[in-house]
Amino acid sequence: MSQLSPKILSAVPGPRSRELAARLAAVESPAFDARRDARARASGADQTPIVFSSGEGSNVLDADGNRYVDLTCGFGALALGHAHPSIVRAANAQAERLSLALGDVYASESKVLLCQRLSKLLPESDARVMLGLSGADAVTAALKTAVLATGRPGVIAFEGAYHGLSYAPLAACGYSEAFRAPFAPQLGNHVRFVPYPSRQDDLERTYQAIQLALESGGIGAILVEPILGRGGCIVPPPSFLPTLRSICDRDRVLLLVDEVWTGLGRSGAKLACLEEEVVPDVLCLGKSLGAGWPVSACVGSARAMAAWGAHGGTAIHTATHFGAPPACAAALAFLDVLDDDKLDRRAAEVGERLCTMLRANVLGHGVRAVTGRGLMIGLELEGGVARALAVSRALLEAGWIVLTGGARGDVITLTPALNASEELLVEFASVVVDVLARDAKMS
Repeated sequence: MSQLSPKILSAVPGPRSRELAARLAAVESPAFDARRDARARASGADQTPIVFSSGEGSNVLDADGNRYVDLTCGFGALALGHAHPSIVRAANAQAERLSLALGDVYASESKVLLCQRLSKLLPESDARVMLGLSGADAVTAALKTAVLATGRPGVIAFEGAYHGLSYAPLAACGYSEAFRAPFAPQLGNHVRFVPYPSRQDDLERTYQAIQLALESGGIGAILVEPILGRGGCIVPPPSFLPTLRSICDRDRVLLLVDEVWTGLGRSGAKLACLEEEVVPDVLCLGKSLGAGWPVSACVGSARAMAAWGAHGGTAIHTATHFGAPPACAAALAFLDVLDDDKLDRRAAEVGERLCTMLRANVLGHGVRAVTGRGLMIGLELEGGVARALAVSRALLEAGWIVLTGGARGDVITLTPALNASEELLVEFASVVVDVLARDAKMS
């Protein structure tokens, strides 16, 4: 697997990437180019995208032949990096035998095996599984489960949390009000947002807001990320999830835990909630699960999921490509590698060393904090979104692919492959100091 340092041969982006980006802009939704234009104005840095050509391991080549180290890995979905041999073999072999079954009518063998495997992730007897294509599908299934099980449509969600942009998750998306505002008339008003606690001192305010929401009536679920992902890799106080579990038990509300980002190794654990000894009523998985293939899962306790069988089969959650055989095969192969190579524990150990190194290197260089756990790490910058965009662009030009996140857009987020070379991560920790120093001189 390729684990090479960057090699930049042309301008970033080069002429071929610029040509392809222009061709795409002429036919794609104008939203994306409008966002780039806004970011260019905010940061004073060109935001024209590179165009990927190929990838292997931690490396990506663009259309001009420049080699990058990918520290985003498909928003964290490429948990084993690009084109991992085990994933490629499993998905290709399955596609040659059977590329599509018949959804919820006639399943494939690989779907049966994957659902059996996923049902064992929760320490619950008779846990049930619903597959989807994306994390948003899994969250949608969880929200549907909650209203079926409780008869109450209300949801408590958290400021700064991102659950996807299809309609059910969008209604509960606290990451940015701007994402919801244009569609608010179609989303309803059943979601109550409360603050996500980043420090011990925040807990009382959060619990008071939850109590007020519960007293308003009609709440059937609390939807939570055990660590905020896109919201800035924010780790809450250790008592937070256990207290949510107690509140849900007391008020007969379902606890829906969104581990689309944190789950399956990313946070340094198989499941972040189980590390806190919290068993959710419904668990949402995605991203890492398919190691690059589109597959997600909603895994629920038998008690929570029983409501799906109480409608004579008229209430279902399915789609043509849910549980497609090659994606299921890829997920099974990923789970094997995750277990065999103990990548969750490796992520915990490597991530802790990387965070320690980053704190030693970057704090005091216009960086307020290094946040996160495992291999989901945030660098919270001074200077707001403009500086974060400028720094991320400077890193791209140096051959390092990162993203910006955080509720204010001022966090550089890292989600490298779980098997990324530690030497490359150490190299990045050195490079980012130089980039921050150059940016400070230019500011």
